[in-house]
Amino acid sequence: MLGNSAALYAASTWILPVLIAVPFHEAAHGFVAHRLGDDTAWRMGRVTFNPLRHIDPFGTVVLPLLLFITGGFLFGYAKPVPVNFRALRPPRLGSILVAAAGPAMNIALALAAAFLFYAIVYLPPEIGRWTLLCLAHAVELNIVLAVFNMLPIPPLDGGRVAVGILPRPLALPLARLEPYGLLIILGLLFVLPWIGEQVHLNLDVLRWVLTGPVDYLVNLVAVIAGLGNFFS
Repeated sequence: MLGNSAALYAASTWILPVLIAVPFHEAAHGFVAHRLGDDTAWRMGRVTFNPLRHIDPFGTVVLPLLLFITGGFLFGYAKPVPVNFRALRPPRLGSILVAAAGPAMNIALALAAAFLFYAIVYLPPEIGRWTLLCLAHAVELNIVLAVFNMLPIPPLDGGRVAVGILPRPLALPLARLEPYGLLIILGLLFVLPWIGEQVHLNLDVLRWVLTGPVDYLVNLVAVIAGLGNFFS
């Protein structure tokens, strides 16, 4: 019973950060698209902080749970906000700004969570401990989401930014990967590490690629907020 209670307590400190990080990320895409001339997401009610409008049953619930159980890298995704990139003005810069808006929002949320650490002293001890964990997880989760989404693999935000920045001969082949992007990501998450286990090699490429930037940005956010080496 104590083990279950501890697990529930730990899970509760992740729920609020997820329920804020995911809808704010998606709403940021839709808001910037709306400001740049495309009201598709606005008309469909996707520029909202209501998490129910952004949940994908597999990507938001099943996949993270499966990864948590198997001890893999914690990853998930929401329903993409629909964007008509041809309606953006200017189209190319607009597509870059819309794609970058989600990760930028996550960085802003990480900074906000870090500064909220100073309010914990005004809370009762029990609530303060729970809030501290929530805020710490919010910083870590938002940084992971920002860095992961900036990987240059369409349909991730970083892939769309890369397509907008690269010259046409490089952008077109990268854009053609979009229908296969999710399969590539799942292969990197599951298949490659499994192959590595069979041949006794560490082929967890995503963890290797993400760990450095995530650790750097988490510590940078802590320094900016005056928290020193809290996350070290």
